Amino acid sequence: MSNKASSVIRPDSSVARRLNHLKNALSSNTTNLDMSFFTNVVEAPPDPILGINLAYQADPSPEKLNLGVGAYRTEEGKPYVLSCVKKAEIKLTNSNSNKEYLPIDGLNEFKKHSARLIFGDLVNPRIVTVQALSGTGSLRIGTAFIKFFLPEAAIFISEPTWVNHFNICRDSGVTAKSYRYFNNNTNSLDFQGMCDDIRNAPPRSVILLHACAHNPTGADPTMDQWNILADIIKEKGHFTYFDCAYQGFASGDLDRDAAAIRLFINKGMELFCAQSYAKNMGLYGERIGALHVACATDRDAAAVLSQLKVIIRGMYSSPPIHGAMIVSTVLNDPALFEEWKSEMKIMSDRIKLMRQMLVDALKQLKTPGDWDNIIHQIGMFSFTGLTADQCDILTKKYHIYLTRNGRLSMPGLSTKTIPYLANAIHDVVVNKQK
Repeated sequence: MSNKASSVIRPDSSVARRLNHLKNALSSNTTNLDMSFFTNVVEAPPDPILGINLAYQADPSPEKLNLGVGAYRTEEGKPYVLSCVKKAEIKLTNSNSNKEYLPIDGLNEFKKHSARLIFGDLVNPRIVTVQALSGTGSLRIGTAFIKFFLPEAAIFISEPTWVNHFNICRDSGVTAKSYRYFNNNTNSLDFQGMCDDIRNAPPRSVILLHACAHNPTGADPTMDQWNILADIIKEKGHFTYFDCAYQGFASGDLDRDAAAIRLFINKGMELFCAQSYAKNMGLYGERIGALHVACATDRDAAAVLSQLKVIIRGMYSSPPIHGAMIVSTVLNDPALFEEWKSEMKIMSDRIKLMRQMLVDALKQLKTPGDWDNIIHQIGMFSFTGLTADQCDILTKKYHIYLTRNGRLSMPGLSTKTIPYLANAIHDVVVNKQK
């Protein structure tokens, strides 16, 4: 395994500075009893992704463009509440539902339908499900379980990945390491490097995989490649942890976006799967998701579920009810379910259109480089290959907000804003070459 792939992920510099400051403060042996308990607390920097939204909101420029935060927007740049969600909420308003506490592991109907959505006809009693606080909460619960019951195992995460994967591991006390995933020179999946690093990871490691629409690259393995990965993971005795944040939203097809997970189940593999309804049902603020665990035996399933409940009880006792009831209503009503699938297809198709239009605009400008990978990528994000310096210029000169690794949130674009973005990208690319 390469040094890069085997290195422990370190906290970012801002976190390291905060920890050092706290360590120095605590070692100062101060005995001033009148000192505030918060004197040694330093102000934390903004989150690298959510901070983009704050900077965008503070920018008075009429030309500003927010392509950082991953949330779907309409052609008019407005948040989109799905029609099926509105109808589900009306049904709930007119029902006799209450606001009592849910069980620790969540709403039964929600769990049943969510498992069916992920696993299809493969769902069985050895797959246990707990409701969680969207994808982040699902990942956090599973990582806490790993800390307790697989204390020596490291979690191997793709390089690059969603930055919060590292935060979750750090705060759970689990070692996070990386495996190669993306080749910046070809702007495409580094499948051979990925296979080599997973094959060379210590046996019984945890391998975190994006089920579809890899964040931030949008580069997914093919089904043939998924099959090879499953065989390597099974051969090495690794444990798979799927992050499934975009089912149905990525391709517009629920079954296609769950195909990798079902492949692993068909091979008889145990796994975790963190599921989120933030993107595909537009329930960002409801914080609704689930953690599914595929076990080998009924006894294991019962034991795992009992321990997940203990973890949840110590975190937040029980999950919120409203989002779970919205999802259950949509999934349990055939008409609303079909309407949801149609709306996901509309969202997915609009993102694909934005990809094509951006590439066409860059080609029309004769912008140096091969931009076709933007079309080949899938899901909400596009990994452009732009450097951090180029991204800084896009923000400072053009008021275009994106992450410094060159990731664009494609639904933040519209037919009106694509020419502006294309011209800005053309400028930073051409000027770099001069």
